Amino acid sequence: MANPRKGNGTISRREVLALGVAGAGAGIASLLAGNAAWAQRPAAFPPPRDPNFGDSPSWISELKEVGPNCYAYIQGNGPPHSGGGISNAGFVVDDDGIFVFDTLNGPTAARPFLAAIREISDNPIERIAYTHHHGDHTNGAQVFMGPGVEVVSSEYCRFRLLQMVDSVTSGSADPAYGVISPTFNDGEPRRLVSSTTVITGKTSYHYGSTVVELLPIDPAHTWGDILVHLPEHKTLWMGDNGFFHMAPYLHNGNPNGWMALLENILDMDLDVIVPGHGPAAGKAEVQEMLDYMTLLRDEARQRFDAGMSAGKAAAEIRMGKFDNWMGAQRIILNLYRWYEVFSGSMEHHIDLPGFRKATAEYNTIVGGTPQAYRRLYRHDMHHS
Repeated sequence: MANPRKGNGTISRREVLALGVAGAGAGIASLLAGNAAWAQRPAAFPPPRDPNFGDSPSWISELKEVGPNCYAYIQGNGPPHSGGGISNAGFVVDDDGIFVFDTLNGPTAARPFLAAIREISDNPIERIAYTHHHGDHTNGAQVFMGPGVEVVSSEYCRFRLLQMVDSVTSGSADPAYGVISPTFNDGEPRRLVSSTTVITGKTSYHYGSTVVELLPIDPAHTWGDILVHLPEHKTLWMGDNGFFHMAPYLHNGNPNGWMALLENILDMDLDVIVPGHGPAAGKAEVQEMLDYMTLLRDEARQRFDAGMSAGKAAAEIRMGKFDNWMGAQRIILNLYRWYEVFSGSMEHHIDLPGFRKATAEYNTIVGGTPQAYRRLYRHDMHHS
């Protein structure tokens, strides 16, 4: 699969690595240093609901067989949740071992996933692939670890995980999350697992007759995403480049790169697409994501060119059916990222003080009660 087409504001993987992933000096670490603890970002009220459209659907948890010995693990979700944090995973099995794709949001979520795997096979976990570094996809890895387990990721994903591990073990501040607690909310020790193998190009593994392709991509949802592709089963795990029936999270990603990736996925020969968040579906849901991003980009561009502030623009824009999606309040964060692209100020991190100011303006216009704001802040899962 070719790398996504590059548009304005795109930074290539090579440029990301040049900023310091390989280890020297200021680089990405100094860029991230301007991004205070992301978990403390401001929350935004949801926009007014559009009465002409329905709400996001709900879906159940399921283990979905996508091919012989190949499974998608889907976690149920739906309103009134934000759609964040409750993520998906997958695995393939052969006579020697099991290859797991993502490990969910901590041991509490990972153990039922492992139990589902054990309903299929008692073979050892041989390998894990991370689609990206976010905790709701990597925090469960400790449940799957054993002697000789290989953990595969992009170079950037490993770089960020090492920073997060250091925060847990030393008490130092992670550049994005601040100080990461050494325990999960239930008190269980947090043992983050960084990758042992880094890939920089298409990498294929053979599990019986199944080919598992890991496809690193240019910056999109994060600056180090990997897609998992089973070509003969026409199945793709998108990681968090896929949000189905809920608003995507642009935060500090690259919106142009993400849109180009979605266009490329629409050109692939696929029957089943597993998003990072949402039910397993197909190209129609990818097209909906692209429609959301296109509409928001175009509406944001008009207001940016007119000199309108980001907070006022986000409060004014109506997104039709997308206003009723779970996480619709992410419009302010997503729009703010587009404003950074339009102004030529997009860097690896988001301008958090500017975003806070825009969110405050948006909340003043959209309105809501302090109680609703507190509920929203508790339920809207953070990413970084």
